Amino acid sequence: MNLSQTTAQTAETLRALSPAFLEKYNKSGPRYTSYPTAPEWSERVSSEDFRRHIRTKGTGKTDASLSLYFHIPFCEHRCRFCACNTIITEKREVIPPYLSALDREMGIIASEMETSGQQTRPVTQIHFGGGTPTYLSPQQFVELMSQVRHYFHVVPDAEISIEVDPCVTTDEHIHTLAELGFNRISFGVQDFNPDIQELIERVQSVELTKHFTELSRKTGYHSVNFDLVYGLPLQRVETFGQTLDEVLRLRPDRIALYNFAYLPGKLAHQRYLNPGILPNGQEKFRIFVSAYERFTREGYEYIGMDHFAVPEDPLSEARRNGTIQRNFMGYTTQAGTDLYAFGVSSISATESLYVQNTRKLNAYQKSVLQDGQLPIERGVFLSEDDRIRKEVIYSLMCYGRVIKEEISKEFGISFDDYFSQEIPQLPAFERDGLLSLSSDIIQITLLGHIFVRNIAMVFDKYLRVPRKQPTFSRTL
Repeated sequence: MNLSQTTAQTAETLRALSPAFLEKYNKSGPRYTSYPTAPEWSERVSSEDFRRHIRTKGTGKTDASLSLYFHIPFCEHRCRFCACNTIITEKREVIPPYLSALDREMGIIASEMETSGQQTRPVTQIHFGGGTPTYLSPQQFVELMSQVRHYFHVVPDAEISIEVDPCVTTDEHIHTLAELGFNRISFGVQDFNPDIQELIERVQSVELTKHFTELSRKTGYHSVNFDLVYGLPLQRVETFGQTLDEVLRLRPDRIALYNFAYLPGKLAHQRYLNPGILPNGQEKFRIFVSAYERFTREGYEYIGMDHFAVPEDPLSEARRNGTIQRNFMGYTTQAGTDLYAFGVSSISATESLYVQNTRKLNAYQKSVLQDGQLPIERGVFLSEDDRIRKEVIYSLMCYGRVIKEEISKEFGISFDDYFSQEIPQLPAFERDGLLSLSSDIIQITLLGHIFVRNIAMVFDKYLRVPRKQPTFSRTL
């Protein structure tokens, strides 16, 4: 089914779902930015494993596109809603040694690529996340991007994007980044309600957001994204509606509408939030439905799960032409590219391997600057079973369907035989109107896309092992 064909009837169906239905699907589950998911990764995967993998990847793939990610972990203060790996400090002297470590880390990766003849692999995507990337000064970005282009072959039309906190960003940042080739920018908004902003310690005016949105467009950024969060303390349908009014006036090209991950057991700073003022699962779903209805009515295409985009945005185009993918940044364009990531806690991903850098700053800088090693903390080599299940899960998450024959041919299996334990679980979703089944296709309905995490979980073999504590956020 074409996701762009959303109607008022679809929103009406969502509003009419019973509390029992919502509770049935309000489970703890992965967001599937990777498969296997991070809890299954092991510290047995080492720096040398990754270096060897890079060299091996060069054989026969020297012209394959490459994506780069840079994690800038520093923030001046910690927002209560945040689940990112951050380092809270106002001391700007932490930046020069960190940039030196990034430079050395890039040099190690580039050296391994050169050994296997990959030095001309085209870099078609670069993303800066955090933390707060604009914690760096404009001049430091000039130096960093010079290093990036020294080590890697960045193509002229590469998508270069950055996550921005307007509260610590200057006009000079916007202009300098545009001059450096940045063409996509993402502003953290969360919610414009002043009371909610005070509680989550992220005070940001509509006027400030409007200023940087308009400046970015005047400066030549092709795509502007807003990050919103639903499920925050004191948030209700009515209050969030006021935020939606302001967002739609500014009309960003993309919108990421994230479900607030309340994990006080894992994130100590969230323990300061009173759980009694958080919206429950049903109210959170009502907030999501209200946003879904507003965005689709205003012409945004529902990309899937938590992303919306205007029809002419590259993300919408990627969904239509089959090049959308899901990774640690959510839904992105250019499926099939390897991702090499740099900085504290960053995650590299290839077809058969995930690796994550150490999450501790001192350990990261020592590993790179003193030991001359990639700062790998953990990772996982994908088995053939992992790759098969990943393909199924990502087909569901990105395209809303699984064509059995395609999976069977790609991996040399009989789909129905291979998934003989999973297939009997699917008719229950069909009865609830979340998917339709035929002999050759598993097709998710428009309603099913809202609950796609639940459907994908059927094919996740690692969830069969009971866990003592919830590892993932709730799906609603």
